[in-house]
Amino acid sequence: MKVAIEKMEWVYAEPTVLLRIVNRVAIITLNRPQALNALSHHMVKALSDLLRRCRIDDGIVAVVLEAAGEKAFCAGGDVRELYQRARKNDQAWLQFFVDEYRLDYALHKFPKPVVAILDGVTMGGGMGLAQGAWLRVVTERTRMAMPEARIGLIPDVGATSFMTKMPIEVALYFALTGASLNGADALMWNLADLHVSSEWLSTFEERLMAVPPSNLDPSFPDRLKRALREVFDAGASHAGRAPTRTLAPLIKCFFDPRMRIENIVGKLKDRVAINKGSEAAQWIETTVTALEQHSPTMLYVTREMMLRGRCASLGSCFRMELGCVSKAINDGDFVEGVRAHLVDKDRKPRWAPASVWEVRPERVQYFLASPWRVDEHPLRDIEILHP
Repeated sequence: MKVAIEKMEWVYAEPTVLLRIVNRVAIITLNRPQALNALSHHMVKALSDLLRRCRIDDGIVAVVLEAAGEKAFCAGGDVRELYQRARKNDQAWLQFFVDEYRLDYALHKFPKPVVAILDGVTMGGGMGLAQGAWLRVVTERTRMAMPEARIGLIPDVGATSFMTKMPIEVALYFALTGASLNGADALMWNLADLHVSSEWLSTFEERLMAVPPSNLDPSFPDRLKRALREVFDAGASHAGRAPTRTLAPLIKCFFDPRMRIENIVGKLKDRVAINKGSEAAQWIETTVTALEQHSPTMLYVTREMMLRGRCASLGSCFRMELGCVSKAINDGDFVEGVRAHLVDKDRKPRWAPASVWEVRPERVQYFLASPWRVDEHPLRDIEILHP
């Protein structure tokens, strides 16, 4: 089936998602730079619609995801919008996550090559879009993070699956602390495929236009992928320094998957005094501070979900994440976390319970148990691509 898509822009009340076609490649642009391209529900639905059309159009051979502005690819979901709905007990927020996870799953399973240009801040929902791509391109401006525990949520959008590409200790560190990784880190820990300069990326359309049509023939997928990679690959490494490379021994020491959260925090605190003045001291203190500021309950839940994701299918991971997010917003720390960090900005969230030593195992299991029966789960059919 073929649906004609000519050179165009997909414009809504506000043009927050744009589309243009260059040499049979669809370039989709997140166009909300004033909000660091944070995803609204409106944008999620627009992206899903465009991807469906690109999937069934024989005239489209590949997709490029990019973003307007120089600061961010996508800083995540529109948390304030979710917060306002949750405070009003408006359950419409649930549909945002259902639609977002379906979009992310579709990107992971997209039958044509998808290139994601991650130039700038890439967090939360931005990671959901990025990590499903065939070719993930980062730059010197890339900053990746999954800081959801800071506002009383868990790393979602498929994180329990795509973070299995990382060593388990690094995945736990990244998920629990919300630490930011630069482009070189992302390349080293399998969250990116190419590291180039942002200046090189500014001219990718010119190179794409120059690709001979025979090299973009979908009948020869390997040749098509080689041609696309050459458009984005600068031919030399621009990765620079990966800060976490030198931290790897510390990360592996403190984020052993056999250790519970209270053991991780306790061990870090014990080492603060011992390592006073050493090179490791600042990292240890920063790590302790991050863990103590995050939702204690969600730290425990995040650890368990990261471990479970190691032996679960992609669809199962999304279903597990949706159940947990649903409970975190309805019954957990999300509303308080957003209030403290994004609304009132007093930076003093009143977590319940208040410390990692007070979190009961049954409370953790409550968040991990699905709120729906298997046949009633909103993502029960996520593996089916809807035309």
